[in-house]
Amino acid sequence: MAERLGNRLHQLRAERGLTQAALAERVEVSRKTINTVENGIFVPSTILSLKIARTLELPVEEIFSLEG
Repeated sequence: MAERLGNRLHQLRAERGLTQAALAERVEVSRKTINTVENGIFVPSTILSLKIARTLELPVEEIFSLEG
């Protein structure tokens, strides 16, 4: 069974009052990239994952997890 990357990005972003566009601007990607990460369509690079974690002030493991 293949593992996939799960995430809590939508919930954590919303809790902080950030739109997809605002988060995208802070981590220097497009809003569409944030949307595809949230929906599990795109697996972010390590660099992008760490930028998101830094922006949300959380360890990367609280945002992303292996599922399956």
